[in-house]
Amino acid sequence: MEPLYRNSLLLINGQWVEGEGGRRNAVINPATGTVIGWHACADATDLDAALAASQRAFAGWKRESALHRWGVLTRAADLIDERRDVIATLLTLENGKPLAEARGEIQFCAEATRWYAEEGKRAYGRVVPARSPDVRQTVLKEPVGPALGFAAWNFPGGNVTLKIAAALAAGCSIIVKPSDETPATAAALAGCFQDAGVPPGAVNVVYGEPAPISQHLIASPIPRKVSLTGSTPVGKLLQTLAANTLKRCTMELGGHAPVIVHADADLPHALEVLVRAKFRNAGQVCTSPTRFYVHASLYEAFVEGFVARTQRLLVGDGREEGVSVGPLTVERKIAELDVLVKDAVQQGARLVLGGKRLPRPGFFYEPTVLRDVPDTAWIMREEPFGPVAPITSFEHFDEVVARANALPYGLAAYVFTRSAALSRQTTEALEVGVVGVNHTAVHEAETPFGGVNESGYGSESGLEGLDAYLRTKFVTELHR
Repeated sequence: MEPLYRNSLLLINGQWVEGEGGRRNAVINPATGTVIGWHACADATDLDAALAASQRAFAGWKRESALHRWGVLTRAADLIDERRDVIATLLTLENGKPLAEARGEIQFCAEATRWYAEEGKRAYGRVVPARSPDVRQTVLKEPVGPALGFAAWNFPGGNVTLKIAAALAAGCSIIVKPSDETPATAAALAGCFQDAGVPPGAVNVVYGEPAPISQHLIASPIPRKVSLTGSTPVGKLLQTLAANTLKRCTMELGGHAPVIVHADADLPHALEVLVRAKFRNAGQVCTSPTRFYVHASLYEAFVEGFVARTQRLLVGDGREEGVSVGPLTVERKIAELDVLVKDAVQQGARLVLGGKRLPRPGFFYEPTVLRDVPDTAWIMREEPFGPVAPITSFEHFDEVVARANALPYGLAAYVFTRSAALSRQTTEALEVGVVGVNHTAVHEAETPFGGVNESGYGSESGLEGLDAYLRTKFVTELHR
């Protein structure tokens, strides 16, 4: 067992418990492939207890003033700041990302919590001028009700915190189901909210087999809201389940982000930005650049520069000094990447770097670069979610936009150009939810984040992220 790691209990009604069935699942350190701890598993009895606790807590929490909720969330943000290094170490142990990235993620959690604390004080309604002087018309914003949050393992801190902070700021209670691969990060963050004064039952955390847990929770009439960060297939399933009780949904699903490097791009800048973004978190980022379209006039120089910079990346355990690429979080991704790379080569692509599992303990895959990748290759149609960069060229604007928009996904896209006119033309033509021009920082606490088409709908963060946990009530009063 890893001495720095914490085993994870269920958080139900303010208490950390083993779970009625007493079942536990092992947690693996992806950098070593060894068991480092365990998490408790919830059964139906535990889920019913969490649902009842969430319902009771909502009845009181929704009546608290926005100022009171601000105080609690601000204290939670302060605790996240204080415990950043401890939580980041847990995150790296169970997710694998470099410790510097983990610290940055936990810092984001504190910033997002603090931002939602402030924004919760500004969940304004409005007065609508009436047609009669005897009538007063008001629009009220109310918390939607108990919520459910399902979070993926790639950002085990950010994915969980965005859901908890938004729900609490709006006056909702929430049950969170984090990934079983990364339970301790979620538990440590939930502990910050609990220690900050969130009432028992306002935040509940459960682990276990995803399908029966999501089915049981979503089937209940108690929750009124579902938020998912996950894959498109899972999003479709949960949306179908939620339809039976018409729960409001926010679906932040998978993408396959195109990068368009125009002929006038600042090539050294583009290369520095894109190599760093591509291999961040070993490519396990829903907004990771995953389809590189480079103008023919820059193509050879781009490929050469991309390979050279990728070769300088240090792969290893995220706790080691200087490591910039950690392991894949789940071992099954290695076989999936092998299939994508082999298919691309069979389709005519050239493998110029990497392309296989590293011969060492843990779930490490070489940073990989493919060039001349045809659009028919599977990797150009399905998100790799790993450290593989497929690169191809283009000649004309209309051609590259059509290729970029050819998939059903539409989360993020990136454009590199020195021309303001070309930037605007390209960003308007791309069918995605977020676009980065000459950089890849497309998600901050104060900005809306979400996709279109099969990348989901609704937004986390920003004004839109808070509004997702609010419902609108119109009141018209006649006074004579």
